[in-house]
Amino acid sequence: MIEFRFPDIGEGITEGVILKWFVQVGQKVKEGDSLFLVETDKVNAEIPSPASGTILARFGAEGDTINVGDVVVQIGDAEASAQPAPPAPAPAVEPVSEDDAGAVVGALESSTQVLATSTEHAVERPEPSGRRALATPVARKLAKDLGVEINALEGSGPGGRVMKEDILRAAHAQQPAPTGSAPKPAPAAPAPQLAAPVQGLEERVALTTLGKTVARNMSLSKQEIPHAAVMDEFDVTALVEFRREAKHLAEQEDVKLTYMPFIIKAAVLALKEFPLFNASFSAQTDEIILKKYYNIGIAVDTPDGLLVPVIKNADQKGLLQLAREVQDLADKARGRTLSLEEIQGGTFTLTNYGAVGALSGVPVIKHPEAAILGIGSITKKPVVDEDDAIAIRHILPVTLSFDHRFIDGGSAGRFIKRLRAYLEQPLLLLLG
Repeated sequence: MIEFRFPDIGEGITEGVILKWFVQVGQKVKEGDSLFLVETDKVNAEIPSPASGTILARFGAEGDTINVGDVVVQIGDAEASAQPAPPAPAPAVEPVSEDDAGAVVGALESSTQVLATSTEHAVERPEPSGRRALATPVARKLAKDLGVEINALEGSGPGGRVMKEDILRAAHAQQPAPTGSAPKPAPAAPAPQLAAPVQGLEERVALTTLGKTVARNMSLSKQEIPHAAVMDEFDVTALVEFRREAKHLAEQEDVKLTYMPFIIKAAVLALKEFPLFNASFSAQTDEIILKKYYNIGIAVDTPDGLLVPVIKNADQKGLLQLAREVQDLADKARGRTLSLEEIQGGTFTLTNYGAVGALSGVPVIKHPEAAILGIGSITKKPVVDEDDAIAIRHILPVTLSFDHRFIDGGSAGRFIKRLRAYLEQPLLLLLG
């Protein structure tokens, strides 16, 4: 019999909600058949069966929340399961390489710890000798660097997984107390008294699953990445005219041509000239990881919150193809039909707050990327030209937020200057 657990499907997803069951108890399934549809904080995904057999049991009803590692389905031979059998010792588990753990859907980190299917009515059991904690390779490296025995820690994450905070807390506890007499700490100030809620005039709104993820990711980005930003205004009058002429040609190809494909094209060309902005920073090894591929994330405002689908290999696509993908991914994001593949692997992100009427803003970098480009609303403004004459021009405000650990203001200024050249002279986009 196989106990199929909700797998770690990546992207930091730790839980999901069962939206629909595709199988019933007693039904025969083949390997790869869909077992159930799960809603996570980022995507809805059909979870396939890991083997052929008969559904012996289901755990969880539609609408229930399940965590990574929870047993969801039991699969086996119905006839064999009907015959009582003496208990047998658990089979030895083959060791799993940490480099491969979690690399594909259904794979979990290697561990000798048994994951509980529920926290209700839990019975404490003594740990077996040689216990191996449930943890990621990154967590194990951090523990090794800090001199912490990770297998002795009780994890606070899903299924008892050892988290970064658990390791840092253990490392702090191991530090020896300073010698000599230490000054007595000042008495703690009394905790401020919270005002009593005004009856009938306050409301508490629980965050959605997606909302929790957005909050967690924004906090992580601000904690890990020292943000800095540069701002500028581009005269995109020529781009407005170019797009107006090309729009009719795009309509003949059944493509809606917005400004976003032009901005994606310009950003990719600038990224090729300034590779630091298409990179990430490894705090564990103090290395800059330069990406030689260009996967551009597009932040999409949805009724449930912000989603960032990714256009893969944007440098290999023309304006019309980029326009098709932008529209297709935006529609999928709003319909919550994005696949996991369509939200993974971004190297640089664009966010268009001008689409909701905002003139300007300071965007937050999508961790672990190095930068994000914010785009405001194109407006008409009076501009003084080289001959001191005043003319009405189309002006696009932009903001580039960047990781100040390895990118400085000078590099950011040069990146913006190159981006301006591409968007103010759109013919360069066709020559690049």
